[in-house]
Amino acid sequence: MSSTSPTRCSLARRKPMADLVAVVPSRGRPGNARGLAQAFAETCTGDTRLVFAVDDDDPTLPDYDDLPPLTRCGPWEPMVPKLNKVTASVACGADAPFAVAFMGDDHRPRTKGWDAAMLAVLREMGTGVVYGDDRLQGENLCTAWAMTSDIIRTLGRMVPAPVEHMFCDNAVMDLAKAAKCLRYLPDVVVEHCHPLAGKADWDPGYWRVNRPEQYQRDGAVYETYLSLQLADDVADVIQLREVTSCR
Repeated sequence: MSSTSPTRCSLARRKPMADLVAVVPSRGRPGNARGLAQAFAETCTGDTRLVFAVDDDDPTLPDYDDLPPLTRCGPWEPMVPKLNKVTASVACGADAPFAVAFMGDDHRPRTKGWDAAMLAVLREMGTGVVYGDDRLQGENLCTAWAMTSDIIRTLGRMVPAPVEHMFCDNAVMDLAKAAKCLRYLPDVVVEHCHPLAGKADWDPGYWRVNRPEQYQRDGAVYETYLSLQLADDVADVIQLREVTSCR
């Protein structure tokens, strides 16, 4: 395990809080968060819970008060460290769900029963990662995904590469592909309403994470992860798959 990885955790299992928990980091976009919560209400058919991960120093924090449960994460930190901290807490809790999903506050589930469809495939695999069509990258990139909790518990994190924002989805795909536990569900639409798709305006948050400097910094970290840590993480996930396939 690399020095950048959180501590791996063990779990005494009890009845889970839900079959699937979706963690959504958000800052300065309470309107986006409401839109996502509404899309969940309209499309979820399973035992699925939505959690927003928000910053204590977000000036718009009071506007999130009427939303589903909030996890307050302290002062601002980049998206991936915040996501890893919250998803590890969810996956390692005594009431951990079978799977944990990531979405941005600019994703919108469009397919009725998307959650049940993802869970059905994950339960069939035992250990794995699934993603749907985001109507921007399609099969090429999992801009939103669901991952069995055992992967997070074993690695100590959801996003395996210690990037800040960019290449997080690439790293998840690299890991799951190499471990042969990645499934694309083309009939499950989780739309990414991103400025690159012409479906949102370029606000300060988008500008910050899409700067050339961010790409360069995260790109270097991502390449280092591929060369130094990916193989070990893949071996751990393959071992998990061997265990779950025997259940």
